[in-house]
Amino acid sequence: MANERSGGEADLVIGEGRALHAHPLRAQVLRELHARPFAPVQAPRRMLHAAFLLDAATAQADRAAVAALCHARGLPTPASSAKYHHVSFGGAELRWESHAEFCTYTWDLPSSGIQPGGLPFQPPAATLASPFGEVPQPGPLLVAVDLHLVPDTAEDFFLDQVFDRSSLARADVNDGLAEIATDFMPDPSGFVRILVRNRGLGAESAGALVQRLLEIETYRTLALLGLPEAQRLSPEVARIEARLATAATAMTSAKGLVDNNNLLNQLVGLAAELEAGAAGALFRFGASRAYMEIVRLRLATIREVPVTGFPTWQQFLDRRMQPAMRTCFAVEERQEKIARKLSNAADLLRTRVDVELEQQNRDLLTSMNERTRLQLRLQRTVEGLSVAAISYYVVSLFHHMAEGIHESGIDARTFGIHLDVGLATALAVPVAVLGVWSVVRRIRRSHGDSD
Repeated sequence: MANERSGGEADLVIGEGRALHAHPLRAQVLRELHARPFAPVQAPRRMLHAAFLLDAATAQADRAAVAALCHARGLPTPASSAKYHHVSFGGAELRWESHAEFCTYTWDLPSSGIQPGGLPFQPPAATLASPFGEVPQPGPLLVAVDLHLVPDTAEDFFLDQVFDRSSLARADVNDGLAEIATDFMPDPSGFVRILVRNRGLGAESAGALVQRLLEIETYRTLALLGLPEAQRLSPEVARIEARLATAATAMTSAKGLVDNNNLLNQLVGLAAELEAGAAGALFRFGASRAYMEIVRLRLATIREVPVTGFPTWQQFLDRRMQPAMRTCFAVEERQEKIARKLSNAADLLRTRVDVELEQQNRDLLTSMNERTRLQLRLQRTVEGLSVAAISYYVVSLFHHMAEGIHESGIDARTFGIHLDVGLATALAVPVAVLGVWSVVRRIRRSHGDSD
């Protein structure tokens, strides 16, 4: 027993007022299985079904238009988060569904069946499609189906008058309790006609079959939206592939950092172009793959048995759709392979550029070391010259001092000896040189030079 709480959780009551608190999304997950129930259908009926492509803005406007239509007729309106709504307009019924990128309108109309000697799909769909004008067109029309559910009849002669014999696909379904037929081609008013003969299905089973057939036509059309995208991308992918081959050939003869950098820039540009195209087509190809899988599942569910002389829907769609789907998947696979090759080529070039930069850095360091050694030698030479020059000035100062003392006579009066200026100057030379050299060496050591 479940109790719906205001927050949307479905708690599990275990008696005596006790409950197990549910995950916040439990109620939503449980409701999803029943979001689009099968509507019981009794033959004869006409179903006019249309699917429109939407974006986020038009989806909100479409929901508002459906709500306004229901409100004007005094009927229940769809909830703000509803994906499905079913209302009755007198003898007609409307089933509205909202999907990720499209919405569908299915008008269930009464039918008088096939009169003796008459044809199905009478009157034409164009004269019955006025209910579609009840709401503004939500987006570009992609799917339009006229499905006629009729009681069983042994007459087959009218099929060639209604369908194109070269494209007609027929099959017994649901263990022979119904037969389906279509040529997947639009009639003069643009509707694809589907004929369903009920040979014993109940209302619920007939409703399930009708919904699955409408889904097959809807999703097979949506799946084929990937083909124009693949055809648009194919020349671009081929051009990038050719330029990649040219760049790879040029890599074998490229020399020097400039050539390699130019090639690397080319590869990066190609990779950017490829990724831009792949990102734009990622959703479309993924959606085509998902829609095609839904078509396969629906075809498996209806359990087709071939009618002699005609292909089944599965056989027809495999023959006609598989080449288109393979084209989409081939383009997607080519994009992935080229992206890997571009990445590998770019990695190789980056490695080559890094090696060349390391070689240049090694040569630069070698050159800097050589210049440093030359500077050191020059410095030592300058130090030697500096010692000689400073010693010369020191000796010159000593010489001038000795001459001054000698000329004044202070040497004889003070020391009682005669000062020989030339000899004193000569003796001062080694003392000055040693003293200056010692000072320079001490200064160099104080600067951290151990040499």
